[in-house]
Amino acid sequence: MRGLVLEKNLNLQTNRPKPELRPQEAIIQILQAGICSTDLHMVKGYMDFRGVLGHEFVGVVDHAPDHASLVGKRVVGEINAACRVCQTCLQGRPTHCPNRTTLGIMGRDGAFADYLSLPIENLHPLPEEISTEQAVFIEPLAAACEIPQLVTIKPKDRVIIIGDGKLGLLCAQILALSGCHVTLLGRHPERHAWLLLKSIAGTSNIEDIPPGADIVVEATGSPEGLTTAIQLVRPRGTIVLKSTYHGEILVNMTELVIHEISVVGSRCGPFAPALRLLGSGMIEVEPLIHARFSLSDGIKAMEQASQRGTLKVLLDMS
Repeated sequence: MRGLVLEKNLNLQTNRPKPELRPQEAIIQILQAGICSTDLHMVKGYMDFRGVLGHEFVGVVDHAPDHASLVGKRVVGEINAACRVCQTCLQGRPTHCPNRTTLGIMGRDGAFADYLSLPIENLHPLPEEISTEQAVFIEPLAAACEIPQLVTIKPKDRVIIIGDGKLGLLCAQILALSGCHVTLLGRHPERHAWLLLKSIAGTSNIEDIPPGADIVVEATGSPEGLTTAIQLVRPRGTIVLKSTYHGEILVNMTELVIHEISVVGSRCGPFAPALRLLGSGMIEVEPLIHARFSLSDGIKAMEQASQRGTLKVLLDMS
């Protein structure tokens, strides 16, 4: 099969072996995959990963022993494959399993290939009303859905999303459903107009936003975003970190202590509500699609995705 593989450099292999079928897993034939900012960080050395990149995908179940009803079904998949027997798993925290592998990130080949393997329990069949292109967004949409599970958001709260990239645009839509006042701060005002129809304010000027927000979501992927979040949050407010940074960053911890600010890390999230929201039409993802490439042009696709201002780049395996 083909696979976009990170070794010393990123390269497209055309004769890579198909994944081996592991117990209680399925082989998925990939239809489309999405390039995430995390994938770009991986190329720069984040996690020291070696193998096939990619973790946002939609595919068709090709082989699933003892689960014949899944074969031929379109599915998306949660990216963390937990051991299910350690203390962390038994306490209900499988996404933090110390023995886990993570699709295209840690110990498991990912979705920028013709096929991948994932545990059956990680798979979610897709309803007909969700298109294949829409389904590519389920994983990052689930990550946005994680925020209300970690912090309480009240209708009277003022919430600021920093970063109007792919994840920031999804987070803004999810949090607006709570009825709170959401403002999106980003560098691309042309992306904000369609959000006004959802009562989401947008600006590219930080001076337009008074400080003292109850909750600030940092989704820029840049260390400067955290500094901005500290400026904007109120005393005893909450900062939700959605960014992953390559390398160490400098943070003024004194500000966090003096103002008693809570900092909450947030990454993966629940697929079920993401599927419901996308299927109901309450969340829009089509405006986030920037470009489409074939897997054979995967190197060009990654180069495009790394350009400033690029939104979602899709890889088509057909």
